[in-house]
Amino acid sequence: MNTITDQKTNRLVPIIMMIALFGMISFVTNLAAPMGQVLKEQFGVSNFQGLLGNAANFIAYAVMGIPGGILLQRVGYKKTALIAIAIGFVGVFIQYLSGHADQSMAFGVYLLGAFIAGFSMCLLNIVVNPMLNTLGGGGNKGNQLIQVGGSFNSVMATFTPAFVGILIGEATKANIKDVFPVMYIAMGVFAVVFFVLLAVNIPEPYITKNKESLKQLMTGALKFRHFVLGAIAIFVYVGVEVGTPGVMIYWLSDHPEVGKTIAGVVAGTYWLLMLVGRLIGASIGSKVSSKAMLTVTSFVGMVLILLAIFSSTSTMVSLPVLERSAGALSFGLAEVPINAMYIVLVGLCTSIMWGGIFNLAVEGLGKYTAAASGIFMVLVSGGGILPAIQGGVADAAGYLSSYWVVFICLGYLFFYAVIGSRNVNRNISVEDVDDVPLETAPQSMPVED
Repeated sequence: MNTITDQKTNRLVPIIMMIALFGMISFVTNLAAPMGQVLKEQFGVSNFQGLLGNAANFIAYAVMGIPGGILLQRVGYKKTALIAIAIGFVGVFIQYLSGHADQSMAFGVYLLGAFIAGFSMCLLNIVVNPMLNTLGGGGNKGNQLIQVGGSFNSVMATFTPAFVGILIGEATKANIKDVFPVMYIAMGVFAVVFFVLLAVNIPEPYITKNKESLKQLMTGALKFRHFVLGAIAIFVYVGVEVGTPGVMIYWLSDHPEVGKTIAGVVAGTYWLLMLVGRLIGASIGSKVSSKAMLTVTSFVGMVLILLAIFSSTSTMVSLPVLERSAGALSFGLAEVPINAMYIVLVGLCTSIMWGGIFNLAVEGLGKYTAAASGIFMVLVSGGGILPAIQGGVADAAGYLSSYWVVFICLGYLFFYAVIGSRNVNRNISVEDVDDVPLETAPQSMPVED
C-alpha cells in the first residue's frame, strides 16, 4: 500500500508539468492565427500571406515529426522535453525580435520565429501524450489523464486570441510590438518550466523493443488501410480545427460592425466550446464509441458550416464572449452576424475528433503503434497547409465561400468514421517481439494544437 501511495505522490509533479506543457503547446500555437491579423495590418499582406506564420508553425511538424521520435528514443522523455522548451523560448524570442527588426526584414524574421517555435511544439507533442498516458497507468485511466491535459490545452486556446484582440484593440495599424506582452508571458513560462523540469525526477517509460528498424515498423503501419485513411483524417482534422476560427478572425476583423477586439474574443469562444466538448467527451467516452462520436460530430459540423455559408450576414445575434470590462476580463455579449455563431458552434464538434480519429486509426496496430504516432506527427502539418489554402480561397471568393474547404474536410471525416475506419487488414501480424508490461510500454499518442 505504501509503495502505491509513494508512486502516486512521485507522479503528481510530473503530471502537473506535463499538463503545463500541454497548455504551452496551445498558447504558442494559437498565437499564430491572431498574429496573422497583425501581419495584415503592419505589412499590408493578403489573407494567404497572413496565415503563413500559422503555416510555418505547423509545417515544422512535417520536418521534425520523425526525427523527434528518434530523439525521444535516444535521449529519453525528460531531455527531449528540456530541448523542446529551450527551442520554444528561442522561437518566441525571434518573433519578439521581429518587432525590433527593420520593416523590410520584420515579416521574414517573424516567419523564422514561428517555424522554430513549431519545432518546439512538435517535440512537446511527442513527449506529453505518451507521458500522461503512462503516468495515468495506461488504458482508460491514461486516456482520461490525456483528456484533462486536453482541457487545459483548450483553456489556453480560449484566452490567447482574446488577449491578442485586446492588445491590438481597434488600431488601424496594428504592430507586432502591440503583442509583446503575450510573448513575454510565453518566454517567462518556458523559462520557469525549464528550470522546474530540470529539478524534477521524470519517469522514463520505454517503448516496446522490436528487432525491426523504425523504417520497417513505419512500412508495416502503412499496410493498414484504416491507418492510412486515419492519418489523412488527422491532416484534415487539424486543418479544420485551426482554419475554422482562424479565417473567422479575419472576416470579423474586416466587418464594419464587429472589429478586431470582438473578433479575437469570438474566436476565444470557439476554443471555449472545444473545452466544453472535451469535458463532455471525457465523461461519456467509456460509454460511447469513438466511431459514433466522430460520425455525429462530423455530420453536425457539416450542417453548421452550411448554415454559416448560406445564412444572411445582416442577421445579428448576441454571442457570449470573454471580454475586457472596466479593466478586467469578464463574460459579456457581443453582436455578431449569425454566421459567426454557427462557425463558433463547430468548436463543440471538433473538440472530440482528435482522440476519436487516433483511437480508430491505431486500433489493431499493436507493435506498429509507436511508429504510426510519428507518422501522425508529420501530418499535423495540415494545420498550416489547409488554413493557408482556405485563406487563398477567401482572397479569391470571399470569407464565407472559403468555408467550403472546411465543409469538404468534414465530409471526409464523416466518410472515415462510417467507412474508412474499418480494419480490413486483420491478417497482418502485430505481435511484439518482446513481451513488456503495459505500464512500461505505452502506446505513443500525439497531441493536438
